[in-house]
Amino acid sequence: MSPARGGPHAVSEHTEKTQGQLRMLHLNLVSGAVSAVGALLVAIDADSWPDALLLGTGLAVTLVAVHCWSVGRFSRVALPCLVVTAAVWLLGVLVWDAGSASYGFAIVATVAVLELPRHRWAAVAGTAAFAVAVVASKLVVANEGVVDTLFRYGLISSVIAVGGVVLTLLAHAIHGLVAELAVAREREAELAVAQERARFASDLHDIQGHTLHVVKLKTALARKLVRADPGRVEEELREIHALVGDTITQTRELAYAQRRLNLSAELENAKNLFEAAGIDVRVDRGAEAAPGTGELLGQVLRESTTNILRHAQAGQVRITLGATGITVANDGAPEEPPSRLRGLAALRERLADSGGELTVRHTGGWFVTAAEFPHPVTDTHDPEDDR
Repeated sequence: MSPARGGPHAVSEHTEKTQGQLRMLHLNLVSGAVSAVGALLVAIDADSWPDALLLGTGLAVTLVAVHCWSVGRFSRVALPCLVVTAAVWLLGVLVWDAGSASYGFAIVATVAVLELPRHRWAAVAGTAAFAVAVVASKLVVANEGVVDTLFRYGLISSVIAVGGVVLTLLAHAIHGLVAELAVAREREAELAVAQERARFASDLHDIQGHTLHVVKLKTALARKLVRADPGRVEEELREIHALVGDTITQTRELAYAQRRLNLSAELENAKNLFEAAGIDVRVDRGAEAAPGTGELLGQVLRESTTNILRHAQAGQVRITLGATGITVANDGAPEEPPSRLRGLAALRERLADSGGELTVRHTGGWFVTAAEFPHPVTDTHDPEDDR
């Protein structure tokens, strides 16, 4: 089946493109925020080029870890990045007195904790133990008092680390929203495919089901007349042949999204079928329906005709057609709930999507199917689709 323009394949391509844009936007936002804060800390805390080199190395490794995390490859670089940023923090505190060196380690360690749900508490405990070890090491080698050392390296490093943790958690939250949106868009694309398949199945049912019941009717008539009226039999066979050929054409048009019903043709066809079945049919036709409305009314008429020929023992059929609606009534209807007529149930949904209403009722031995459109349906058919 070739999809109609703007069908499920177009939805899928648009969804994939949008998801890619969202992932790239998320990566740019996270990398930009980490870079901006990290560059500011380097500028503030670096007193010499060795300081800048050390802090810059930690920032570069942190950005590598963030990038790999954003694209789902963090596990490949987790251990090296943790080791490098931990070494930067330790050297920054012990050698260069850079309390901001904890920034990179805080981000990478937070990502590691988030990526290890089964061992999360162990990762948190290990990170906390390392942080205490860094501060304790500074206390051992420092020449100043314990309070000053704890303030300059414990408190400042903790505040900067907390900032890195908060930034990472915000990035993780955005990452989760992007993932949820991606899942929602995938479900939307799957739903569009399912709706397209249901629409195709419904249209195929309209074509094939109607044709098969008509062929069955005409074949039964031909069998009765095979000896009494050979000429009439030949005429019925010609009509069956033409009907099958027309059905093949309609099926091909359906496959290429080119099928359109003609209300006048459907009305004439229904009248001929009812008369051939020995049913008295009366048509009351008022104003002409708009093209978009007429096509939907034609579908209602075709489904109603098939149901009458298949389910009812009708002797009379009354068809009333107006600019915005159609009513098909027949006697001889069995006492069965309308919900058993699946074709009408599908049509009810289709008409509702176009702003119309389909109602069925069974009163006094008559079964009435009525479709009404308060406003004409816009004809959205594109002539390019027929080429």
